[in-house]
Amino acid sequence: MKNTGHRILAVVVSVGVVATGSAIGSLAFSAPAAAARVTATCANGSGDAAIIQAAINGSAAGDEIVVDGPCSITTTITLLGGRAYRGDSAHTLLKQANGRNLAAVLASDSWVNNDSFTGEPITLRDLTVDANAANNPTAGDAVVIRSWRTAIRDLTIRNAKVNGLRVTNTSQNGTTLTNSQVNGSIQGLFVEDSGQHGVYVQDSGNSVTDWNLSDSWIASSGGDAVKLENSAGWTVERNHVYGVGGTGINAGRLFASSISDNYVEDFGVNGIGVTVQGDAASTVVGNRVFQFNGAGTTYLTIKQVNYGTGNVAVTGNAVRGNGSGTGLSYQRGGNQLTVTSTGNSVTNVTTQRSVGAGVTLSSGL
Repeated sequence: MKNTGHRILAVVVSVGVVATGSAIGSLAFSAPAAAARVTATCANGSGDAAIIQAAINGSAAGDEIVVDGPCSITTTITLLGGRAYRGDSAHTLLKQANGRNLAAVLASDSWVNNDSFTGEPITLRDLTVDANAANNPTAGDAVVIRSWRTAIRDLTIRNAKVNGLRVTNTSQNGTTLTNSQVNGSIQGLFVEDSGQHGVYVQDSGNSVTDWNLSDSWIASSGGDAVKLENSAGWTVERNHVYGVGGTGINAGRLFASSISDNYVEDFGVNGIGVTVQGDAASTVVGNRVFQFNGAGTTYLTIKQVNYGTGNVAVTGNAVRGNGSGTGLSYQRGGNQLTVTSTGNSVTNVTTQRSVGAGVTLSSGL
C-alpha cells in the first residue's frame, strides 16, 4: 500500500556552468521512493526541462509533482500517467525558450511515446504555460493531453503557435487510439492568443467522449475558441469565448451533448455551430451570443445531421446582432432533423430564424 505521508528527501545534483559562463541551474528535486510529493525547482535557465523531467521520471504512481518556477522549457515535458502536476502557485511560469519550436510544451506520455492506447489519468493544475509563439515560428501546441479520466484545472495558456490545449486520439507520429479516452474534465482555463484553436478536441475515431469543459475564458484565437471534432457525451457550459477568427463554439457530432450557459461574443464565422448524430438527443440552452466587432453573420446554427434523425432542443438562448446576419439557422443536410425551438430571444439581425427544407420544428411540451 502506498505511503501517504509527506516525508521529503532532498536530492541535489549540480549541473554546473556552460562555457559561456551562463548558469544553467542546479538539478534539484525531491524524489523519495515512498514520497507523496516531488518538487522540481527551476533556475529559469537551459537546464529547467531536465530538472522537471528528472523529477517526473523519479516519481512513483500516485505522487504529486510540484513545479517551482519560473522555468525555461527547451524540450517537451512528458507527463507520466497516474500522477498529479501543479505549480507552486497558479502564476508558476513554464515558458518555451526562444528558438526551440517544440511540438508541445507539456504532453501526455501516450502522445510522446506513440502508444496505441490512452495514457493513465493525470491531474494538471495551477500553472501558466507560455508557448512563446513570437520566438518559435514553427512550434506546435502548448499542452497536449492523451490520457483518460484526466482533470485539467486553473491553467493559464497563452501564445501557442497552433492550439492552446489539444485533447487528442492521435499521437505525435499519427498513431490513433485503439481504446477510449473518456471521463475527463477541463475547468477554469484562461487561454489567449492561440494561432489556431484555443481548446481543440481532435478525434478521428470515437474515443474522446464524455468530458466536461466549463468555467473557462478563451480569447483571441486565430481559428475557433472551442473546436470539438467529437462532442458525444460532452457538457460545454459557463464558458466565455470572445474575439476569435473562426467560430466561438464549434461542436461536431452532438450525441447526448449539452451546450449551455456560454457567453460568446465577436466571432469570424459562427457564434455556436454544431453538427448532430442521429441517435441520442442533445440540448443547446441558455447561451448568450453577441456580435459587436466580429465579421461572422450566423449566430447559432445546426449545420447538418450526419446520419439518421437528429433531435436537438434549442431553448432560452439570447442572440444580439449588430444589424445583419441570421440569428438561428437549422439545416439538416441529407438526413432528418427535429428541433424544439422555443423561448429564444433574437434581436438586431436581418433574419431571426432560417429553417431548411424538411426540418421539423416543435414548440415542445
